[in-house]
Amino acid sequence: MNSTSPISLDKKTRCIHYIDQTALPNEERIVECRSVQRLVKGIQRLEIRGAPALGVAGAFGVALAALQCRKKTIGPFLEVVSRDAELLRSTRPTAVNLGWGTCRVLDAIKDAPDVPAARERALIEAEKVFFEDTACCHAIGDHGARLLTDTSTVLTHCNAGALACSSWGTALGVIRSAIKAGKHVSVIACETRPLLQGARLTAWELSRDDIPVKVIADSMAASLMCSGSIDAVIVGADRITGDAVFNKIGTYMHAILARYHGIPFYVAAPLSTFDVNRKACEVVVEERGRDEITTIGNRTYVPHAVPVWNPAFDATPLELVSGIITENGIIRPPFALTDLIRGRTK
Repeated sequence: MNSTSPISLDKKTRCIHYIDQTALPNEERIVECRSVQRLVKGIQRLEIRGAPALGVAGAFGVALAALQCRKKTIGPFLEVVSRDAELLRSTRPTAVNLGWGTCRVLDAIKDAPDVPAARERALIEAEKVFFEDTACCHAIGDHGARLLTDTSTVLTHCNAGALACSSWGTALGVIRSAIKAGKHVSVIACETRPLLQGARLTAWELSRDDIPVKVIADSMAASLMCSGSIDAVIVGADRITGDAVFNKIGTYMHAILARYHGIPFYVAAPLSTFDVNRKACEVVVEERGRDEITTIGNRTYVPHAVPVWNPAFDATPLELVSGIITENGIIRPPFALTDLIRGRTK
């Protein structure tokens, strides 16, 4: 079964390779990224997106900075690399994994005795982040697969698949693992306005794997739930605080609909996405550009004088969540998230 890895680091050529997700599904374009500044641009443009993939990108970005820094003594070297890491970390404020990945590699090199040792440690730690994420996604998939019946239809929002991780996926990893276990699972992918990550990305990668998938407009979810056509909702997460799940805008709506119709609403996310000491009101929600709302292709659909509001994420209160699927297992209400981080899941 395919599960495309969207990003890799070639230490010989000092280059990060990644799939430009803005070109999908029409073109599978590979970007060769040779600077932190180009990586920042790629993250801002959503060429790379998805919380775990951003964690990997942050780790790879610090390793790339270490490879390219020309300083020969360790003090100035660490100053330059730390500055590049901060540039990366500040690129997207809501998703916590980007900062987590950069800090992982920075912490690994801060006590290095010299520049060659720092470079080697940066590469080793960045590769660890990548391979740990792959193992994590498979573990999430295996835990989550047992939540699905032998024949089920799952609704998902945005893209929490292989494209959003190092491979396999979180929410879509559950689907892949369930199918691998012999279950018959089909997917309803909400289009996910305004950038259509569900229609463009989720549908693309599931169709490549011959997993049954159907795309709907976001506004159709309620009717499908009312008709009894949805057995479960599974989404990913960009940050999980002590009281809420931050995910692509529209997730909160699906959670409310699922609760009203008695449908389980699950969140699939690695522990690196948790920010349990923070409350939802403390999180900065990224607001994106006007054109994402007003323009499709070359045509504008909103009068120029009319303002728009375009937050990238919303916050779903934990009381609407049936369970959080992590690499350590599944946690159910009441959510003792501190215990979850310590691995005390059931």
